[in-house]
Amino acid sequence: MSRIILFHRLGGPEVLQIDEMELGAPKPGEIRLRVRAIGLNRAESMFRSGAYIEAPRLPSLLGYEASGEIEAIGEGVTGFSIGDAVSTMPAFSMTEYGVYGDAAIVPAHAVAKHPKSLSWSEAAAIWMQYLTAYGALVEIGGVSAGDAVIVTAASSSVGLAAIQIARAAGATPIAVTRKNAKREALQKAGASHVVVTESEDLVEKTQRITKGEGARLVFDPIGGPGVEALAEAAAVGGTIFLYGALSSEPTPFPLFAAIRKQLTLRGYTLFSVTRDAQKRERGVRFILDGLAAGSLRPIIARSFPLERIVEAHRFLESNEQIGKIVVTV
Repeated sequence: MSRIILFHRLGGPEVLQIDEMELGAPKPGEIRLRVRAIGLNRAESMFRSGAYIEAPRLPSLLGYEASGEIEAIGEGVTGFSIGDAVSTMPAFSMTEYGVYGDAAIVPAHAVAKHPKSLSWSEAAAIWMQYLTAYGALVEIGGVSAGDAVIVTAASSSVGLAAIQIARAAGATPIAVTRKNAKREALQKAGASHVVVTESEDLVEKTQRITKGEGARLVFDPIGGPGVEALAEAAAVGGTIFLYGALSSEPTPFPLFAAIRKQLTLRGYTLFSVTRDAQKRERGVRFILDGLAAGSLRPIIARSFPLERIVEAHRFLESNEQIGKIVVTV
């Protein structure tokens, strides 16, 4: 029997519970893991509450990222052996799979061998954040030296990944955060500039930083009314990637700025990378190379034991963290 976290109804963190259940053997094309650490993501809290792009089928598993050892391999799976240290990436639907627990079954294409230099916690904190930022900034956006890149919700794990990727490309990452308390941490994390929106004007400061050119790339998981300011801060011909909906308010289309600047506003999820074998392979290689070179380095905000998963989700939703929240098993 395995300890698996399920939720039987939609709601807040309190709906999460640890159930004992038999996972069984992996089916063809699947791998079963002994889970050592789990990386938490905002998508999972949205899925749990019914606000995600997919609706759960109750009772539901959840979770995209885990690290651990391979316990069993399904028919047809090659390239892995029992005992391999691996980690999982978001390349499946949480309506079918989930990794919250002390064991998990996942599709083999969502499993990768990570560098031996990473701890279990670090290995559970790489794929969602770096693949999300990679897909938008590198695979689609072609970020390069000289680009200005606006990163909102910059203290999140994905925001920090975007800062590191932009910096490694020689671009100028402009981190956007609401409160001044996170300014120093964002600077230490590699942001060239930090805009604190409660006391600074995003458009004015971006124009000053870029000498009136604006940012060629904007990477935003918030949406809502703030999109209008992002459009004004963008460069002519710029692209705004909208990869989340953290704002509870409607997202307007900035028509006049879009026409005047010939902007592209693009909805985006990392599944455009993880569900395409060639793109996924390029992304994995990019991340492994960056980890080896030291230009990419996962930042762990806080760790919780599995038994405190409810508390971990409450902290996830507090927006107090800088970096990744990890649950250890």
